[in-house]
Amino acid sequence: MSPQVRVRFAPSPTGHLHVGGARTALFNWLFARHHGGVFILRIEDTDRSRSTDENIEFIVDALRWLGLDWDEGPPASGYRQTERFDLYRAAAARLGQTGRAYHCDCPPEQLDAERKAAEARKETFRYSGRCRDRGLTAGALRLRIPDTGATVVHDLIHGPVVFEHQQLDDWILARTDGTPTYNFCVVVDDVEMRISHVIRGNDHLSNTPKQVLCYEALGYPVPAFAHVSMILGADRSRLSKRHGATSVQAYREQGILPEALVNYLARLGWSHGDQEIFTRAELVERFDIKDVSSSGAVFDQTKLEWLSQEYIKASPGTRLAELVRPLLAEAGLPAPADARLAAMLETLRERAKTLREMVEVGRFYFERPTGYDDKARAKLFTADGARRLRLVSERLAAVEPFTATALEGLYRETVAALGLKLVDLAQLTRLSVTGRTASPPLFDVLALLGREEVLARLRAAVEAMPR
Repeated sequence: MSPQVRVRFAPSPTGHLHVGGARTALFNWLFARHHGGVFILRIEDTDRSRSTDENIEFIVDALRWLGLDWDEGPPASGYRQTERFDLYRAAAARLGQTGRAYHCDCPPEQLDAERKAAEARKETFRYSGRCRDRGLTAGALRLRIPDTGATVVHDLIHGPVVFEHQQLDDWILARTDGTPTYNFCVVVDDVEMRISHVIRGNDHLSNTPKQVLCYEALGYPVPAFAHVSMILGADRSRLSKRHGATSVQAYREQGILPEALVNYLARLGWSHGDQEIFTRAELVERFDIKDVSSSGAVFDQTKLEWLSQEYIKASPGTRLAELVRPLLAEAGLPAPADARLAAMLETLRERAKTLREMVEVGRFYFERPTGYDDKARAKLFTADGARRLRLVSERLAAVEPFTATALEGLYRETVAALGLKLVDLAQLTRLSVTGRTASPPLFDVLALLGREEVLARLRAAVEAMPR
């Protein structure tokens, strides 16, 4: 085993990357970066019926979007289990030759019957060991578990966890057709890749004593283990689709910023005092696996959206423009040039929790109103309102420059001449230009829309008023 920290994230490509898997990947990545170690991406694709190349791309894309870069892994060869069968066969043969494993020809029907009998007795099924000493040379290959004693897993999060051998099974390393099982592949892979620390979900804790005994049977040092608690829904059951979105892709489509999701996942089960918002550098500096809680963490969508808004408010307009442009295209909305789009989005930062919400609250920037707020329209779209808009339109056509400062001055002069309050003319203009009664600062909006667009929208509003 290498003295260098070497950790791995090893997803099964059976679908999109779940946020639980993303947090496991993040904890491994942070641990590696904190210790100047190596982060490996390994694809566990031996489930041929569900593993697809498309799902691998989904996972790879999600990790890249989160900024979790790996030091070893795809697209290099040798990091998919289906590419490593020769290693598993060689290890299995060695265990058979040394007597640490034995062949078993028990038919599935017999094993099923024994399993059902154990269930009827309300006992955990444990293989009887009927083939242990038969000296078979064919069939499934089982690991020979000691009859007495116990295996202690010294978990970095949960502390020592004791597993009595009498409760363990002589588990199958390789099936009758020679294909290796998941637990065996994991051990061989971790040995060959010199993994120093195995950081994974605690749903794998029950597999760990089997794997520890396999390491020992192969004569290899055992890595350190840390089993991270599950992410829970509001009802404190394991987070699943019934609780809403669960995949990284789903939150990406909602318009959550990747930095916000990383920050949120880091805080699910880990903390550093009362600090809530961390830069990537701060996470790397302060993360330690010993500070991860052993208790389940409840996923809070409201908290995630709060974080997302904090990151939106802190993001420069150019960054927001880069992220929002694909959403505008998806919504069929025209996107202005980068600088103008960035300026528009800067006026919306305080009003949106997600990028998608930002598009919706700022839709008036990208298309003319298709209607007007009913209550405000009844109050403001009057014959007097039409006269006021015609007057302000004449002045807007001549004002120079067409900037927020100049526009505010023009409006103040106009309301003074008409004996009105600024809010009266401003709300009428806002409704006419945006279709709504709330928007970013009006004069910023007008300046960003530009003279011709503002005048066109005011003319349309006048046409919608009584004569």
